[in-house]
Amino acid sequence: MAAVAANAADMAATAVDDREPQREAVPGLESQRRQIENGRGRPLQVGESWFLVGQHWYKQWEVYVQGGDRDSSTFPGCINNAELFEDQVNWRLKKGLVEGEDYVLLPAAAWHYLVNWYGLEHGQPPIERKVVELASIHKVEVYSVELLLVQHSDMDTPHTAQFSQTDSVDLVLHTAREQFLVSPQEETRLWIKNAEGSFERLCNTRVTVLDAALKTGQVVVMETRNKDGTWPSAQPRDTSSTSEEEEDFQGQPGICGLTNLGNTCFMNSALQCLSNVPQLTEYFLKNRYLEELNFCNPLGMKGEIAQAYADLVKQAWSGHHRSIVPQVFKTKVGHFASQFLGYQQHDSQELLSFLLDGLHEDLNRVKKKEYVELCDAAGRPDQEVAQEAWQNHKRRNDSVIVDTFHGLFKSTLVCPDCGNVSVTFDPFCYLSVPLPVSHKRVMEVFFVSMDPRRKPEQHRLVVPKKGKISDLCVALAKHTGISPERMMVADVFSHRFYKIYQLEESLSSILDRDDIFIYEVSGRAAIGENSREDVVLPIYLRERTPARDYNSSYYGLMLFGHPLLVSVPRDRLSWDALYHILLYRLSRYVTRPSSDDEDDGDEKADLEDKDSLPKPGHVTEGSSQDPGLEQAGPSSRVVSGSRAPVDNSPGPSHWPQRARRKHLFTLHTVNSNGTSDRSTFNEDTHAQPYIAIDWEPEMKKRYYDEVEAEGYVKHDCVGYVLKKAPVQLQECIELFTTVETLEKENPWYCPTCKQHQLATKKLDLWMLPETLIIHLKRFSYTKFSREKLDTLVEFPIRDLDFSEFVIKPQNDSARELYKYDLIAVSNHYGGLRDGHYTTFACNKDSGQWHYFDDSSVSPVTENQIESKAAYVLFYQRQDVARRLQTQASSSKPPASSACGAPPKSESMDVN
Repeated sequence: MAAVAANAADMAATAVDDREPQREAVPGLESQRRQIENGRGRPLQVGESWFLVGQHWYKQWEVYVQGGDRDSSTFPGCINNAELFEDQVNWRLKKGLVEGEDYVLLPAAAWHYLVNWYGLEHGQPPIERKVVELASIHKVEVYSVELLLVQHSDMDTPHTAQFSQTDSVDLVLHTAREQFLVSPQEETRLWIKNAEGSFERLCNTRVTVLDAALKTGQVVVMETRNKDGTWPSAQPRDTSSTSEEEEDFQGQPGICGLTNLGNTCFMNSALQCLSNVPQLTEYFLKNRYLEELNFCNPLGMKGEIAQAYADLVKQAWSGHHRSIVPQVFKTKVGHFASQFLGYQQHDSQELLSFLLDGLHEDLNRVKKKEYVELCDAAGRPDQEVAQEAWQNHKRRNDSVIVDTFHGLFKSTLVCPDCGNVSVTFDPFCYLSVPLPVSHKRVMEVFFVSMDPRRKPEQHRLVVPKKGKISDLCVALAKHTGISPERMMVADVFSHRFYKIYQLEESLSSILDRDDIFIYEVSGRAAIGENSREDVVLPIYLRERTPARDYNSSYYGLMLFGHPLLVSVPRDRLSWDALYHILLYRLSRYVTRPSSDDEDDGDEKADLEDKDSLPKPGHVTEGSSQDPGLEQAGPSSRVVSGSRAPVDNSPGPSHWPQRARRKHLFTLHTVNSNGTSDRSTFNEDTHAQPYIAIDWEPEMKKRYYDEVEAEGYVKHDCVGYVLKKAPVQLQECIELFTTVETLEKENPWYCPTCKQHQLATKKLDLWMLPETLIIHLKRFSYTKFSREKLDTLVEFPIRDLDFSEFVIKPQNDSARELYKYDLIAVSNHYGGLRDGHYTTFACNKDSGQWHYFDDSSVSPVTENQIESKAAYVLFYQRQDVARRLQTQASSSKPPASSACGAPPKSESMDVN
């Protein structure tokens, strides 16, 4: 028996509560009974181990210890659970076992005591199970959920896998991918087969097996997207699973994640910030909103938004959910604001603005709004005008949102003509403050030297944001030593010149994603009768493709490589001279044929015409009829600085044929797209000549080195990064209150001049709300560009002092009316086209800061809150915080810490 007991003790798991009991003398029978019964009576703790013991053996043991006779014939012997197993090979539990009838549950300590005292039947494994939390109840999960995993392409070959009810559906998907050897690059999704044979998507893999209502024996289908982007399922259902994602447990109220329904992180971020505004949350938790629901407000949502938000707050602050699914709330928002329909990414501040307005109208205590005429100051004292404006605002707008978030601006407009001054006081719900914008811009360009031995150089240049193309050339000249006058700037796209810029054009027309090439060209003297002037020719590279070569047209030619801008002396404008000039410019990656190669071939097919291109010095005006002129025509300083060299002689269609005595390539004049031979154009169409170098496939393969042609080097400046100095939040507020001139699109009507004027405008803060929302305007939109400003804004966690910004006469004895503490931050990571929203928020009860990333929530420290991602800041006035703490302390013990004091609990790093 001792040997069996020792063997069983080795197999048993470690005790959960105190320590595994040591091998020692077996205590008396009464002592044994007390120890085991006391252990069975302890409460279940999530994650701890409990063990199954067969009912038959346990009853025999009870009879034995109650008899009090160690030598009794009722001695139970080794623990034997054979009656609980289907077989003794796989040791699978029998189905339908019932606690109290087939088995009893013992905590780890009690189990180890019994194994020490009596031993475990040889070869039998201990039946260890974990405590899980299901529907707010702690229970031992005796049976796991067995799912039948199949592939959509092979529904008849299931794979059985076991999962805990608390496992996520994502684990099911991961298991299926591993089982069916799906590569990481392939996209998969899950379907469940219902009892009636229909299929339902498991859209949200973050829910648990329990929340997804997955049962033992249920078929889960894994579907892999086809390479053409379609799904194999004939009629895939895109609706979400009807199951709710919730894990009922007893946790800290408010520490509750929100499931991402699909690009709804913007909504989750706004909701988490708003949920952590103490006075607003208490208003909903204590059901005060029920008495103020406004069902008849034509500007409201019939109370539906307020009720949906209340349900969300109550779930999040019940302490019984780790994460909840805001599907109902999302549906309500989309119903009343069509811009939020679907699952596109949106702006958290825009959603927040809609939500605050919707809650205000749904909870507006004013059931019937009266007409209120706005009055100008007309020379009256500011305090009188401000008081009147606020009273008028409250006559139409009176809700918890107004009480919590609304403040008052002073707006001053001055007419530039008559000097008339208009002063009004306007309510606001949040401050949208601008960020100081850098006047510099970093641009990446490629410099192509005239020296054919030099590879193109990549440069990173710092230029004025509102500069010109000439500024770009000047900046490059500092790196290369080449005069700006010998540079031409072009936008290269798809192996052709999309645009060739003039020096006077604005840099704002160049986007960051554009491929900008700056070419070195020869210096050009002023145009005159006897002056020598070079011609700058745009050069394209093309390869013949015989498969589509119809009527010797452009259909059989394909552009490749990088185009060039080549300077050619006007006195050497012949096809033969141009051929050798281009052969020299391409010499880095084009191999000259040997003498043997030159003798090879059919010379009879070669043309011996030595006639030149149109004579130098004769210029024709560029014609706007050519489609290429808008992008790279006469205005682009190409050929004679702007024009093609022709005189009264025939146009391009009468230019002589090119000499082709065993040349590597042939030359043709083409349009700006490089797709049409100019010889097919009307001879009266005199436009910018573009030259195409046409290669036969065999010649290109033999003499053209594609790898070398694509090579480039990086200049040392490429490693330069324009450092952005952090700015203080106070600087943004100062910028917000700076005098500005109205834009042409938004003029002001001067009542004195009786016309619209571009007046100067200044905003000042008159009265601040209990909770101040500060929106950092990180997104910048112009005619040519859209960008996100990733400037680090340094903002205080506590003691943000607005006394220097509020112009209303202040009471020195109430300084706390102007001091604020941070309570929440909405973050935006990423750029304009894509991004992710998260939230930092301070729990009103515990004072601990947490990081909310959709359904994931983790504690953080204060030094992790400030980042370049901060987008919307929530500040609470200090006197309000003290008032709420006093109210809370009268009903329950005070929290261990407050948002205004550093938390002492452990925290996790936020990636």
